[in-house]
Parts: sequence; structure tokens; C-alpha cells
Amino acid sequence: MVDHLTLAHLIAKPRLFAFMAAVVFAAFYVRATIGFGSGLISVALLSLSFPVKEVVPVVLLLDLLGSVLLGAYDFHEMQWRELSWLIPGSIVGLAIGAVVLAHTDAQSLTRFLGIFILAYVAYALVAKPERMPQVSRAWALPLGVFGGIIGSLYGGGGPPLVAYLQMRHLEKRAFRATFQAIALADNILRAGLYVGLGLLNAGLALVFVVLAPAAALGLYLGNHLHMRINERTFLRATLGLLVVVGLKYLI
Repeated sequence: MVDHLTLAHLIAKPRLFAFMAAVVFAAFYVRATIGFGSGLISVALLSLSFPVKEVVPVVLLLDLLGSVLLGAYDFHEMQWRELSWLIPGSIVGLAIGAVVLAHTDAQSLTRFLGIFILAYVAYALVAKPERMPQVSRAWALPLGVFGGIIGSLYGGGGPPLVAYLQMRHLEKRAFRATFQAIALADNILRAGLYVGLGLLNAGLALVFVVLAPAAALGLYLGNHLHMRINERTFLRATLGLLVVVGLKYLI
């Protein structure tokens, strides 16, 4: 039986709290290192112990914190022209996804997401990530919508947005910075939608508060690694994470 996600429950079970903190730390270490993945990793692991409809709003608040901190750090690296269609598309997609999350079992939709992710990774490996063709900005709108839907359903719209930004051939820090701008806009709007739909409440906000230090520590240490790795390692790390996420959703 899956327990409800409350602060009182975590206090009563310190080992469970330690597990959650470790998951959040690892997820945000990855987020700072390669620019995305915190939501997908956190939701995938935390939903093993708690209902996905309670996990996703908590992870949303943690992602909002991550977007603000990394976005402020990388502000001058953001590629504003790339955001002109990605953000509007993401807004449309997250509204669609929030409604679906409130009225359906989001976990029943994961197989399609897994197939999409693994198909993209296979294509990128064949084409070589550093040699993939450069796509036009026309792809920003549909992939932004797709990313917004996934963000609402699973706590992170990374895969479609990663695919677009990789095929725009952004330098690693510009990639990370631009992704944070999209994530920040999505996080703010999703928070409003979740409150309106009754998915985010004061109890879940308290869980976020006690997990925030673990996220902040992961971001701090992950940023140090981001600054040291080269572009080739960065690209392959993003694909490696996508493989893990895709297999999880497919299986």
C-alpha cells in the first residue's frame, strides 16, 4: 500500500525521509551537471513510495527552486531567440498536461514517452551527438508543447526540450541556461494550475521546505562538475540520462 506524502509521516519514518533526501540530492546534482533531469529522476523514484499526484507537486516546487538558482547563475548565457517559441509552446502543453494529470492515471501513459526517448537517443548515437543536423526554430513550438505536457504529467519536460536544444548545437552552459528559462516559466505556471486544481496544498509545501536543503546542496556540488566537464562528455551524459529515463518509463 502506498503511503500519503505528509511531513508527519516523514518525521515518523526517518529512514524514509533519508531516502527521499538522498533521491533529491542526486536528482539536483544531475540537474546542475547537465541542465535537466531532476524532475524525471525524483518523480520516478519517489513515486515508488508515494502517490504520483502527491510527488509531482512537491518536485515542482523543488524544480522551481532549481530553476531560480541555476537561472540566476547562468542568466547571461541564456539564448533568448531560442525561447521565443519554446516558452509559448511549453505553456500550452503544461495546461493540457495539468488537466490530464487531474483527471486520469498519468502512469498509464508512460510507455509512449519511453519509446520517444529511446528513439531519439538511438538517432543521436547513430548521427553522433556532436554531428547531428541543426534543426530550424520551427521545431521549437511543437517540441515545446510536447515538453509542457510531459512536464505536467511526470514532473519534468526534459526529453523533447533536450532534443531541440541539442540539435540547435548550443554550448553546454548556454544549453543549461536556456533550459532553466523554459523550466522557470513552466514551473511558475504549473504551480498556479496545480493550486487551482487542488493538486498543491500547504501540507505538500511543508514537505518541499524540508527537502529544499538537499536540492540546494546537489545544485552546488553539481555545478562544480558542470564547469569541469568538456562538451563531448556533456553531450554523452545527457544521452546517458535519457536512456535511463526512457527505459524506466518503457518498463
